[in-house]
Formats: sequence, C-alpha cells, structure tokens
Amino acid sequence: MLRASVLRSVLPLTAAVILSSCSKSPTTPSPGEATTIRYTALGASDTIGVGASVSCIPFLACPDGTGYVQLATRRMQGQGRTVTLVNLGVPGAVLSPEIQTLGNSMGRGIVSNVVQNERPLIPADTTLLTLFIGGNDANTIGLAADAGLGGPDAAAFIQAQIQAFGATFRSLIIDIKARAPDARIIVLNLPNLAAMPYAAGYTLTQRRALQSVAVGLSAQMNAATSQGVVVLDLMCDPAFYTGQTVSSDGFHPNDAGYARMADLVLANLSGTPSAPRAGCSQMTIY
Repeated sequence: MLRASVLRSVLPLTAAVILSSCSKSPTTPSPGEATTIRYTALGASDTIGVGASVSCIPFLACPDGTGYVQLATRRMQGQGRTVTLVNLGVPGAVLSPEIQTLGNSMGRGIVSNVVQNERPLIPADTTLLTLFIGGNDANTIGLAADAGLGGPDAAAFIQAQIQAFGATFRSLIIDIKARAPDARIIVLNLPNLAAMPYAAGYTLTQRRALQSVAVGLSAQMNAATSQGVVVLDLMCDPAFYTGQTVSSDGFHPNDAGYARMADLVLANLSGTPSAPRAGCSQMTIY
C-alpha cells in the first residue's frame, strides 16, 4: 500500500489531469444498451482490488487487475463495448471529512474521503458510476465507540454516526446526479462486517457494536433507491458469508468475492433491479 505522503502528492496531480478531460455529454442510453460506456468508480481499497490476486496502484491503468472494477470493465469490453474507466478510489478512504477526522483522532491515518477528494473529480460525461464505501467508516465508528469517544452511551453514539452517514450519503447522491446527469449510479452496500474473519478476535460486545454499525450504514445506503439509485445487496447475499469470498486479511474480498461483485454490477446495467431486502438473517448474526 502507498504511504500517506505519496497519496497526498498524487491526488492534486491526478485531479488536474482528470478535470482537464471532463466534458458534458448529451443524454445517452443506459450502460446495458450502450456500445460506449464512460465508467467512474468511487470508493476505497476495493476499487483497486486489494485482496485480489492482482491488485492495482491508485490512479494508474491496471488492465489485468482482478478487483470488481477491473473485472467489470474487461467483461464489458469483451462484449464489444468501448469502455473508458476513471477509477478515483483511494485505499483507506471513508465517506466524509467528519469520519476522516474521527479516525485520525485515533491514529488511523486516513488520507482521503469521497466527498472532498473523489466527488469533485467525477467526469460530467460519466454514464456508469459505481460506489462501494463504508467498510472503513464502520471500523472507525466501532473503534471510536469501543474507546468511549462518544461518551458513556455507545449505542446512542453509533446511531448518531449512522444518521450522519445517511445525511452525507443522500447529499452525495444528489451532487453526483447533478455532476453526471446521464450516469446510472450503482451502490454496493456492506455485508455484516462483524461476521468477517478479521473480527473473529473481537469480544461479543465489540462484534455486536460492529454489526449495528454495518447494518445501519447499509440501511442508509439502501434508502438511496428512492433517489433512483441501484443498490446491490451484499448485506443479505449468502455468498459473502461462506469464507470462500474473503481474502487472507479477513476483510477484503478475494478473487471470488470480487467476481461476485462484478457479476452483480453487470447484471444491473439496465432495467429495474430488485430492491435490497429490509431484513435477513445476516443482519442479526450476533
């Protein structure tokens, strides 16, 4: 993973390069029908495929990557489409500057957030946009609650953070739609992180807190369907709880997990998708 100082030096240069190429495009067909797709990916380390057999370096072309963004891009190209990819994801990124500040108060070294560092760089002619965010946010909120940073009422602190995440997420979607009016926006929600291998050493109280955060953040993302956004339901997808889709770090997907994510994206390039489930057994493992 790149050092924070390197990422800080790369971000301004990348911004200048990407912004110079942005231009407004006319209304286009949905990505499922178009032969030319202008794809923008927002998120954190998953956008470059951390945990995959071939992960990428932020902002550099990575045609052989095995993360979901790279797989989806190659599969669309394999269908005879012309795909232009702008991958804005930064490892360790969170949604908002507020979560970034909270995390850095605990020494987490978060160098980027989607609202300030990725949103302004979205090309206006984007026709497909994917957003997968929240894992680093959930870990930050859970650790802060466990450390007592929110006061003695950890549950109230967690709920306040979930609501703040939701408000920021809704504003982000509004801004994305204004910046890229032709984009089909696909959001991937979170699985129950408390059931991931990396949390196996947590106490039951810590796992329940992390479960509350992950389920709550996913619910806030699910609500984006009312804004015309496609939400892919990782939370209630049994595939993400088998252990066969998680990398050796216990947190990121592996090749199989990323392939499943790419499958879901490609299956929802057009049409009316199924709404994410309001309840499932995966939400109440602990």
